[in-house]
Amino acid sequence: MNQPLAYVHPGAKIAKNVVIEPFTTIHNNVVIGDGTWIGSNVTIMEGARIGKNCNIFPGAVISAVPQDLKFGGEDSLAIIGDNCTIRECVTINRGTVASGQTVLGNNCLVMAYAHIAHDCVIGNNAIIVNGVALAGHVVVGNHAVIGGLAAIHQFIHIGDHAMISGGSLVRKDVPPYTKAAKEPLSYVGINSVGLRRRGFSTEKIREIQDIYRILYQKNYNTTQALGIIEAEMEATPERDEIIDFIRNSSRGIMKGYSGSY
Repeated sequence: MNQPLAYVHPGAKIAKNVVIEPFTTIHNNVVIGDGTWIGSNVTIMEGARIGKNCNIFPGAVISAVPQDLKFGGEDSLAIIGDNCTIRECVTINRGTVASGQTVLGNNCLVMAYAHIAHDCVIGNNAIIVNGVALAGHVVVGNHAVIGGLAAIHQFIHIGDHAMISGGSLVRKDVPPYTKAAKEPLSYVGINSVGLRRRGFSTEKIREIQDIYRILYQKNYNTTQALGIIEAEMEATPERDEIIDFIRNSSRGIMKGYSGSY
């Protein structure tokens, strides 16, 4: 806070033990939590709410106005949770009147040159790899991983524990626990390695696999598959999460299993 080569607006609220490196600019109406480190040449604009123990690397721009021609200058926020790492030249835009905020959860890693547009909501423990571009209103679940240079269409939903291959064009929703790859984007299995790392039992992983076999590999349409899953599979939180995700999908889910995998 005593860095003479940084500019901090008097209206910004900076907690204890925050380190601000030279040539950083912090605007009015910004809140930064305890223990956060902000590298040099970072710009944090009005409406930013940054949690505790975050690391923001040089060149990042947080809470710039949305790149949306409908934006009318309304007050809105860009909210970043605790323990997040935001690497070089990441851009996170604040929300529009649609929701009023862009949200990044706790314990997230956003790698260099990624862009998070207005009104996105990203869950906890998500990883967004270098050069990923999220359009407006995207929802990303907890523990999701989005591979480098992927481009996500506006209003897309990506489920919890999903993993998307680098370079993917994501035009359809990606259900929870799945892996997505190919062009057009397709189901290529469940994210079993990620699930094991997060403590899912072998039995639970098999249950999820069985659900997606019915959905993607048995030549049923989506309505038929969901009916069979409800009738034949025991009700569990994971089963119900998958069913609810698919039924609530406004854009439809990614295409089915390909035999080439």
